[in-house]
Amino acid sequence: MISHEKVREYLTGPIASLNTVFNRDGSIDYDGLRSLIDADISGGTKTILLTYGDSLYSLLTDDEIADVTKAVVEHTGDRAMVVAADGGWWTGKTVEFARYARDVGADVLMVKPPTWAASWTEDTFVEHYAAVAVQIPVMLVTNVFSGATELGLRTIERVRDRVENVVAIKDDIHGEFVRKMTAMVHEKWAVFAGGGKQTHLEMVHYGAIGFMSTFIMFNPRVTADYWGAIERGDWEMAAKVIEDHDWPFMDYLQTLRGGFDAGIHGVLELYGVAQR
Repeated sequence: MISHEKVREYLTGPIASLNTVFNRDGSIDYDGLRSLIDADISGGTKTILLTYGDSLYSLLTDDEIADVTKAVVEHTGDRAMVVAADGGWWTGKTVEFARYARDVGADVLMVKPPTWAASWTEDTFVEHYAAVAVQIPVMLVTNVFSGATELGLRTIERVRDRVENVVAIKDDIHGEFVRKMTAMVHEKWAVFAGGGKQTHLEMVHYGAIGFMSTFIMFNPRVTADYWGAIERGDWEMAAKVIEDHDWPFMDYLQTLRGGFDAGIHGVLELYGVAQR
């Protein structure tokens, strides 16, 4: 089982979030998925990160999620850490999938508890994470606390103090919440930004060590320029990379029919990484 120290090493710097790609008939393009993994690793990531969002689990069957997880682990090999993701299932099914992810070779599982209609409490969250962590090292994701950030901070504190084998947390909320959360847990867990460079720049002084990078899969020079500035403590240059690249690119994606996800898949096709 992977150590906390290794997880921290692999989540330092830029992190590739893996977009599931498809054939025109709607089936998963596994050749394209493997090509994307290769591009991400060549771009500088030490982690291949499956997520409920970017990996489009809302469009996949449970069997497809399992198949994608296995294919990603097999193709990545020992070149990078693999973080699997669940489908937002109830505790029993998540525990079952955690065993499967561990057995096929995933290193960590990003756990997304079910939160429909705010039907959760601190106790149920802690119990959910604890049950899964028996099977595999666990990564939390903060989007499950959207709209309930104070309750989220209390829950995270309890998990930090009571649940063993939690190794990392990915932020999707930002703002005051992420500053407090990062300061609270960074000495025990690896903390990284799910919102890219500008969120990382907001978190870095509180202990965040990594950031998800969109550019890493098609223009890794942008990613390297930002991370180099962070390592030098050149905050002005880091901000300039965001201003010159992230803002115009993300603003443009939002103008497209289909928005961010359609734009990303189009970029993959234009750069010859995978079909959209």
